[in-house]
Amino acid sequence: MENSIIEISGLCKAYGEVQAVRDLTFSVREGELFAFLGENGAGKSTTINIICTALAKDSGRVCVCGADIDREKERVRETIGVVYQGSRLDGPLSVWDNLESRAALYGITGAAFRRRLEVLSERLEFRDILRRPLRRLSGGQRRRIDIARALLHQPRLLILDEPTTGLDPQTRKLLWQVVEELRREEGLTVFLTTHYMEEAADADSVIILDHGKIAAEGSPLELKNAWTGDHITLYGVGAEELSALGLPAEPLRDAFRITVPNTAEATKLILAHPEIFRDYEITKGCMDDVFLNVTGRRMEGGEAK
Repeated sequence: MENSIIEISGLCKAYGEVQAVRDLTFSVREGELFAFLGENGAGKSTTINIICTALAKDSGRVCVCGADIDREKERVRETIGVVYQGSRLDGPLSVWDNLESRAALYGITGAAFRRRLEVLSERLEFRDILRRPLRRLSGGQRRRIDIARALLHQPRLLILDEPTTGLDPQTRKLLWQVVEELRREEGLTVFLTTHYMEEAADADSVIILDHGKIAAEGSPLELKNAWTGDHITLYGVGAEELSALGLPAEPLRDAFRITVPNTAEATKLILAHPEIFRDYEITKGCMDDVFLNVTGRRMEGGEAK
């Protein structure tokens, strides 16, 4: 597919009798932020490991940057940077030594390594801890080094596997600031798994997996329109007034909220009852609502409940 950096067709993978991935077919456009969502066990990690050539598939076709993962493994690996949920770095080594040893695996040594380290340490704000052992860093600091490690060879595709879990707000903000800069300046494509639905809301495209199959896909707006309604919050009204609408109303502090299928229905309701809609606001359902309605389970702390 034109301008696709990942192309997957009919992908299947089983562990014994458990079908982890079942006939997945999708593509990721170059330069986009792509969110890959699902509860634990939905097939996300299996798919990522196959894309990274770390796991053999049972059937189907997977191409990354135009390279087939079966025939051109090394070419695929050269184009990908991965930030896993758990760190892949060595605790006793300093930040400098960790990154220097990883860069050498890509043939980045000497002055070339120092130049790349200078760029990354400034961008990710860890220049002052380069000589500190990794095990003495905070969780947020270690995450910055994990990201730097994944970016050493300037990949075209960055895979972020729940990258912000447990991070403080400052580090989360910095991470996404850097990611957006790289997308804007270098055309980096980002493949994201996350259980923070507000991060998925910023994606260009979203796929929701359920038991190894695609349960829903589209842009966040398309998914919200398809799987949630609009919420109207009314202020300064009483329960008796609201009864004229003939709709269930959820009491909130100083307000009531009603839900309608879409914005068109909200507009019709407002025009029909202007005397009730004196002070109100309309909001679309959120990605949490989408996930809940698609899977029947709400994402909390990395698991669906």
